[in-house]
Amino acid sequence: MIHLEQVEKSFPLAGGRSWVLRNINLDIAEGEFVSVMGPSGAGKSSLLNVLGMMDHDWQGGYMLDGVAVDKLDAKKRQALQRDKIGFIFQHYHLIDDLKVWENLDLPLQYRDVPARERASRVADLLDRFQIVGKKDLYPSQLSGGQQQLVAVARAVITRPRLLLADEPTGALHSGQARIIMDLLGELHGEGMSIVQVTHNEAFAAEAQRIIRLRDGWIETP
Repeated sequence: MIHLEQVEKSFPLAGGRSWVLRNINLDIAEGEFVSVMGPSGAGKSSLLNVLGMMDHDWQGGYMLDGVAVDKLDAKKRQALQRDKIGFIFQHYHLIDDLKVWENLDLPLQYRDVPARERASRVADLLDRFQIVGKKDLYPSQLSGGQQQLVAVARAVITRPRLLLADEPTGALHSGQARIIMDLLGELHGEGMSIVQVTHNEAFAAEAQRIIRLRDGWIETP
């Protein structure tokens, strides 16, 4: 599913460069659930942004589902991202002036999904995530845990091949975090490839494999 070869990212500094990612070589299989861990500043979110094509300023090789991402122009990268990837952000990134159901419907509109199918998918996820009663509320009317549930639902409503999660439980209390992790486990069980960044050792261990970063390098066991 994912093949990274000598991926590096840096920023220019007076008299040198500040390295964020160094010589990243990584393979993630189709349907694999992987956790990425490391101290603050280790490069975790930077790696996730490269995988999710949120960041294009890096060097090296990146194959996603057989496509050479590093060879694509911006328009083709955007199309690949739209078709293959779902992203759960740490701070939700819901649209404040859209209701819950509208936040879920919007990604499907971008993909030109017919209205009847959009309505069906939205209804299914509202039911699955037990937020039917919240569908006409705005994000500001929801708790943090409820907002994160909506964010997860929005990320998976397009049925992406790859789900990237940046600290999906970081701002939640233990009960809400458990709900999110159970949902990730269900999605993985259905065949979705998942890469999550987390500081929580217990939640990281629920993945099939843990990748540890330090100072931009992947640590060897």
